[in-house]
Amino acid sequence: MADSMPSPSSNQSQNATTTTITDLNVDSLVHSAAYLNLQDVCNLAMTCKYFKRVAYSDFIWQRLFREHWPQQPSPSSLHSRGLREMYLARRTAVQQFKFADPFVADFYTDVKPFNHLQLSKNDIFLTQGSQIQMINMDRYQSGKDFVSALSDHKARITCMRLFFLNDISLFRGETESEQKVLVTSSCDHSIRLWRKGSCQRCFRGHNGPVLSLSNKLLGEDNVKVLASGGDDGTVRLWSLSSSGKRGQHALKATLYGHEKAVNFIVVAGHRNSLLASISRDSKVRVWDTTTSSAVRSSCCVGMTSVAGAPVSMQCQESLLYIGAGSSVTAVDSRTMRKVMTAAVHRPKLYSFDIVPSKSLICTGGDGRAMLWDIRRNQEEPVAELDGHCGPVTLLHMDPYKIVTGGPQDPCINVWEVDTGAQIKSLSCCCGEKEAHGSRSGCGAMAVDGCRIATASYCEEMGILRFRDFSNASSSVMKLEEDQTQTSKFWDSSSDRITSDWQT
Repeated sequence: MADSMPSPSSNQSQNATTTTITDLNVDSLVHSAAYLNLQDVCNLAMTCKYFKRVAYSDFIWQRLFREHWPQQPSPSSLHSRGLREMYLARRTAVQQFKFADPFVADFYTDVKPFNHLQLSKNDIFLTQGSQIQMINMDRYQSGKDFVSALSDHKARITCMRLFFLNDISLFRGETESEQKVLVTSSCDHSIRLWRKGSCQRCFRGHNGPVLSLSNKLLGEDNVKVLASGGDDGTVRLWSLSSSGKRGQHALKATLYGHEKAVNFIVVAGHRNSLLASISRDSKVRVWDTTTSSAVRSSCCVGMTSVAGAPVSMQCQESLLYIGAGSSVTAVDSRTMRKVMTAAVHRPKLYSFDIVPSKSLICTGGDGRAMLWDIRRNQEEPVAELDGHCGPVTLLHMDPYKIVTGGPQDPCINVWEVDTGAQIKSLSCCCGEKEAHGSRSGCGAMAVDGCRIATASYCEEMGILRFRDFSNASSSVMKLEEDQTQTSKFWDSSSDRITSDWQT
């Protein structure tokens, strides 16, 4: 027994030879960290001071630069700025559209109003009336068939959502990366689920037009539930994994309580089983969808109301931001108490968007947009974004930029999110039509990172314009230095140099 026990000297020798990862030299760790993606490199930098030094190495950021922008000349480590700072500066500039030579493609459509526009990387989804068009830019650039026309709906499409599903049981034999699903609602009383250019499900049950769809799906990973609001005043829950193409068994529950048509539905940020809806009479209800009865009104766990016609509704964590009338009101979904009036835009509010991480709200009104800091006095905006010809009905906001436009503006404007300073304007219309004085404003807009799609139409044609700034090279700052006549803002005509990319 005594022979099997290790001696103290042997324990000391084992402890003396123990090596930790921090005992490795920095060069070895840098070469290992060069295989990490951007998110992992950032996580490494937050671990400790030693790993932060590794993560800030020029070798890593030069590799990331070449990986993200292979067509651009790789920066040199001899530059006065570090390669990490150069990478982050270019990434910010790309996200803010601070380049004059993006990839541009124009597509001509029927002369009809544009109802909805979705953009997901290189996939564009567009609706006009009851028609859906799906455009794949990768196939377009490779010379393949790139347009799919979907015409199963029999009346005007009222809402369109794009979801990425992780549950592969919905479509047998497919990988997770292929689970991109488009969902549309229509005045023909139906909801349709689209995938790969065809209708996979059709849900019916509303006694009237279906007006709204939830912004996210309810439930856990293996049970995905979609919520819809109708002109009949009901909120209905649908299981996306129901059997049968017609979705005979898809309806899980019908929620009663609204007296008017349901205009907007959002899923709570802090609990994916809570659903908030607002009706045409500006009554707000919060529903707990975990109860099991098929037809119910008792799952309503909170009610309130706001002043004015509803414009839009968003949810961040437990706070509901409700745009109605001339203001944006924040409501705590747990207590249904009004926390604050986040922004007041008189005389009327047309649109709004928020960036919670920066405590900023942007509202669109008549002739201008306004930027607000919700931590400050709401009677004084941070900035006024002027220069619009009419109501600002189109508004996108993310941590890098604000994009605004409207039906009477031939251009959409891009602004810095922190200061409200204008970056540039981008034309929505065809140059030939503008020259003849026949032009219209922007009817629809979608932004996805460094890509943007706009749609407008005139008397003769509709125009869908796609821009991709990811591989642009002529920065605004560089061209401003080359010009003898400097301008504070970048002229919108400069982006038309690639107008040859037209179909």
